[in-house]
Amino acid sequence: MPARVGTRSSRTSAAVSHKASNATLNSRASAASRVSSSNIDIPEEAPDSELRKQVCAIFRDAQRTTATHRKLVVNLRKVHEACCYEPTRANKSAPTDFHESDFNNEFTRCVLRVMPVKKSEGVGEKTIRFVGLFLRHANDKDNELLGEEDVDASTMPETPSTRLTTQVMEAILPLLTAKDKFVRYRSTQLISHVINSLDAIDDDLFQKLRHGLLKRIRDKEAMVRSQAVLGLGRLAGNQVEGMVNSDDSDDDVETGLLEKLLEVLQNDPSADVRRSLLVNLPILPNTLPYLLERARDSDPATRRAVYSKLLPALGDFRHLSLSMREKLLRWGLRDRDENVRKAAGRLFRERWIEDCAGVNQPEDSENPTEPAPPSLDGLLELLERIDIVNSGVENGVALEAMKGFWEGRPDYRDAVEFNDNFWETLSAESVFIARSFNDFCRSEGNGKYEFLIEEKLPEVTKLAFFLERYLNVLIEAIRRVNNQDNVEDEEEEDTVEQEFIVEQLLHIVLTLDYSDEVGRRKMFALLRQTLSIPELPDDTTKLTIDVLRDICSPDTAGEKEFCSIVLEAVADVHDTIVDESAIGDGEESFHSARSEVSGDSTPTKSGKHDKDANLSEEEVRDKAIKEIMINMKCLHIVQCMLSNVEGTLQENDHLVSMLNNLVVPAVRSHEAPVRERGLVCLGLCSLLDRSLAEENLHLFMHFFSKGHAALQITALQILTDILNVHGAQLLSANPALLKVYVRALRSGSKNPEVQGAATVAVCKLLLGRVVTDHETSSELLKTLIVAYFDPSTAGNQSVRQALNYFLPVFCYSRSENQELMGAVALDALHALYNVREGLDDDDIDVNDEMASLNTIGACLVDWTDPRKCYTPGIPMDADKKNVNGDVHLDLAQDILEKLNSSFSKEEKKVIAPLLGKLYISPASTEEKIRDLYEDVSAAVEENLLSDATSRNALYKIHVSLGKIVNQLGEQDKMSRRSGSRSVSLAPSDDKTITEDATVIHEPAIEEEEEDGAQEEGDTSATIRRSEGDSLVEDLLTDEER
Repeated sequence: MPARVGTRSSRTSAAVSHKASNATLNSRASAASRVSSSNIDIPEEAPDSELRKQVCAIFRDAQRTTATHRKLVVNLRKVHEACCYEPTRANKSAPTDFHESDFNNEFTRCVLRVMPVKKSEGVGEKTIRFVGLFLRHANDKDNELLGEEDVDASTMPETPSTRLTTQVMEAILPLLTAKDKFVRYRSTQLISHVINSLDAIDDDLFQKLRHGLLKRIRDKEAMVRSQAVLGLGRLAGNQVEGMVNSDDSDDDVETGLLEKLLEVLQNDPSADVRRSLLVNLPILPNTLPYLLERARDSDPATRRAVYSKLLPALGDFRHLSLSMREKLLRWGLRDRDENVRKAAGRLFRERWIEDCAGVNQPEDSENPTEPAPPSLDGLLELLERIDIVNSGVENGVALEAMKGFWEGRPDYRDAVEFNDNFWETLSAESVFIARSFNDFCRSEGNGKYEFLIEEKLPEVTKLAFFLERYLNVLIEAIRRVNNQDNVEDEEEEDTVEQEFIVEQLLHIVLTLDYSDEVGRRKMFALLRQTLSIPELPDDTTKLTIDVLRDICSPDTAGEKEFCSIVLEAVADVHDTIVDESAIGDGEESFHSARSEVSGDSTPTKSGKHDKDANLSEEEVRDKAIKEIMINMKCLHIVQCMLSNVEGTLQENDHLVSMLNNLVVPAVRSHEAPVRERGLVCLGLCSLLDRSLAEENLHLFMHFFSKGHAALQITALQILTDILNVHGAQLLSANPALLKVYVRALRSGSKNPEVQGAATVAVCKLLLGRVVTDHETSSELLKTLIVAYFDPSTAGNQSVRQALNYFLPVFCYSRSENQELMGAVALDALHALYNVREGLDDDDIDVNDEMASLNTIGACLVDWTDPRKCYTPGIPMDADKKNVNGDVHLDLAQDILEKLNSSFSKEEKKVIAPLLGKLYISPASTEEKIRDLYEDVSAAVEENLLSDATSRNALYKIHVSLGKIVNQLGEQDKMSRRSGSRSVSLAPSDDKTITEDATVIHEPAIEEEEEDGAQEEGDTSATIRRSEGDSLVEDLLTDEER
């Protein structure tokens, strides 16, 4: 179709209508257009024409539904072609007396009508989508008409559609800086949509659009910034492709654009903006770390987008580093938002497994291909890719990932087989498949999957033989490595893998049913023999002891049998020292662990001295180290055993013998590692016997006072466990023990780890009501409150997170706890006031270092709010207006006492406003209400407070109390049969007027309290009183006047 040569000058730009027109999207849009576009030149409005009617009719239909957009695009394209090209055949419906400029002006005129439409109205979205679809269709058609002669041209060919695009964009660009936020939003949205719709844009227009959108990423409206980054993301992606395909691209420009977008991705306060960038930024080596970083975003939807959109679009997950795979999996599966956890689990079991199974997935995660048939090799590779040896240990993420895998992939659940060949050729990955499958079938579905265990897993006897085989392999590998001076990495890795295999088998063995006596005996003999091997790793030892305890019966006789078996193994392990030293004296115990390395101790046995004299210094050193290691091994076995014992120490002769011959000498040892592990064992023994705990309480406190940080934490944990088991009477009987906890809570900058451990310990004691003594509880709670707000703990997240959970839960769980909080609130606030004053002296920006005292006071009032406290029988979300509010009445009394004390004027300004925040409940104790009302009335009459904010708070609580007191007086009067005088502070004749006056004046007082900045003179003028008159009487007088 030949192009038409224009004979008339085209109109330069679209005109904005100054009157309502049927072609506008709606009347409100037309009105907003006149206001919003006042900052650009408005050309004269052209007269109505046939072309305008056709274009406007198409736009009118386009805003109704997107279902007819394709048909409307074709119709509008016919009108466009009729105006731009000479028709090859006559078409009566198309206008023939209009030119390209006329169509462009009318098209632009309709587009401008979209700009003022609010975000909430769907017509704007539909029209913009229609504009983008038409421009893309028009460009495609023009390129087809242009033919193939200009396909390889270095410059972009000029066509009617490119001229139309340029004119529309040139008209929209000035609106990017409009004052109206919706005009900026729609203009930015249109430009971004057009950029994402077209394949190519003129270079000059490209630079203008890029410059305009870059300014919008700093817009104050998040919706504008969100649309701006959509367009810039596409521009950045196209420029990256240009850099790859061209040697003379502007690297600096591209780098600058990406850096700005990455900075927005990291720091923009709007989650929508960050999420838009996450999805639209090009995935490059230098952008990928920033994109994956959004898995830790504060917004759940953004974190979910990482797992549901970004990672599937990334392709094969094996391109990621091993550490990044593990981090992404851990972050996703342990996210606090359920939708994020589901998205991460779906990614693991649907996309990553398919990558390993060899199925190519489309980038569109919404339309995945059919899943591949179950592949054991693919599953093995998947586990290898997430480093199962490290991620499959306890608290590793692999267990959670495989739990979701077995739950979401029933095809793998049915297809997996554990035949003899599988068990004979175990690897770290294959044994973990068996272990995770066993755990899933036993713990999930309320026993629904247990039949799979009966079908697929071997019986106890056969599993015992497999375990024996891999135990022998592990011990041989360990001994081989120990006998070599230079161990190769491959051998060490092989040993670690063998240890992992044995551990996973023991996890399976731990869940078996030992009703089969033959299998039970076989397993029992195997584990008893295994426990006597000195080279057995610690983790394997712990699991072995757990299985032994499970095999023995749970009663007292079974516990004694268990202890005797374990202590026999300890004797066998300890005998390796005796055998190697060739000392026949059976009475020698841990005293042989004294180190000749340090020279602090002298051997006591002449035989040993004579033998050691024949050894070189290096041999003596090696022997001493070996003795220490064996003793450590024995203590570890004992520690694991004590963790599985629940009976009384004195009733078990085996435990008493072990305590005297093993634990006590270890605590007295000169070797620090032996002494510290002996301390742990002594602590576990103390949990089994109260008298032993009382005897060694000072020993544990001594270790806390003199030990290093790790030993202090251990001592604190032991002391806390003792108090939890034997009660807080030990705390009241030993005042020094309280000082240990207070000292640990205040250790802050010196030992933050100790402070964190002490915080958790004290929280457990208070929340579990182990410590009930009022004085002790008050001291501990006050210390916790100060630690929570103290700026010195700002960097100690373990303290802040523990208290962030503990303080609300402690206060809202019991009314007694709220009363305790109310009792210490003002003392804690006073201590924090002194802390803040100390910061002032140091010329530090206090607001950055510490929360304001008003904020702290608001927290204390909120924690003591009786409406938020749990009440048995009442749902937590119920409206609790008539609860007993004595806790706030007591707090108000304490505040009044402090206001009458010698506190500084500044500190009184801090605590006085708390009076206005207290909740005065009519259901509180009548006597307390009346007593507080008298005290508040006296404070009002005496002009106790001078600043406006404090006085307003005092007036507010005074009026609230006055209303309740008057109601109580009325009830008192009605309840009495005799004509006795009603007990009330206000005259009974004026009762009704008093209530009315109170109600009238309450809003004004609340308003003054909220403003807090009213002049002192104005407040005094509002409420005046003479000596001897109460506020209620004064209000009555004002009303009567």
